[in-house]
Amino acid sequence: MEACITPLPEISKASDVAGGAVKRWPQRLTAVPPRVSRGTVRGVTARSFAQDTELWRRRVRHYKSVASQLEQKGRYRNVLDMNARLGGFAAALALAGDPLWVMNMVPTVANATTLGAIYERGLIGSYQDWCEGMSTYPRTYDLIHADSVFTLYKDRCEMDRILLEMDRILRPRGTVIVREDVDMLVKVKSLADGMRWESQIVDHEDGPLVREKILLVVKTYWTAQDQDQ
Repeated sequence: MEACITPLPEISKASDVAGGAVKRWPQRLTAVPPRVSRGTVRGVTARSFAQDTELWRRRVRHYKSVASQLEQKGRYRNVLDMNARLGGFAAALALAGDPLWVMNMVPTVANATTLGAIYERGLIGSYQDWCEGMSTYPRTYDLIHADSVFTLYKDRCEMDRILLEMDRILRPRGTVIVREDVDMLVKVKSLADGMRWESQIVDHEDGPLVREKILLVVKTYWTAQDQDQ
């Protein structure tokens, strides 16, 4: 287990906080996490962290402008972010006052070291290989957010395997938001339509000229037809 444990810095006195002091909630959401300040999160600085926080606030505002159900208080309770990075999506939802519980997953294939920073923001999360099944006990999800997940796994496993796992853990009438390059997104939409999901592609928050697009999906509720009909 030693490879999975992040050692805390040495302290000189008992009153010191070994991992670094964190702000009280909700200031923790936007404050620079101690491990980012120490430079222990690869490729992340205090400036890039602040930029990421603002980026996701803008993206969440765009999501709500193109999907009216996101504005409905209580419409969603349990949310899954499949590629959370620094937890910016969850933080933006919390800052908007949405009464949601978000599970932030860090894909193992990304070789990211951001999970500790997610915890220091006051959020919850875990690691996950999306080529494998996810333990969902004791809940399923109303909303799934998948940012570049299919690009991340394009050389690891088939996208239909990931989509079927998403379908399994998503409640009927639940929503999926997928961000991908338009070429990848067209392939995802084709499979999603075959799964009887209602889907539509909308433009990036920076306009129609950006190649990255957003796929909005609603999982329909259906049953097999009576054989006598």
